[in-house]
Amino acid sequence: MQPSPITEKPQPPAPNECCESGCDPCVWDIYRAALQQWEQAQQDANTDTTKPAAQT
Repeated sequence: MQPSPITEKPQPPAPNECCESGCDPCVWDIYRAALQQWEQAQQDANTDTTKPAAQT
């Protein structure tokens, strides 16, 4: 059984959450990584539903 996709799309950081001092990782880096993970999970979920059922 595959894990269910992340259904809630990550929200970008609020304007006051980035201090613009070059943090590593920045809240924007964390957001982009979470967004990529969410997009991949959505794509994987859509791919799984379009595959034909296995023949036995």
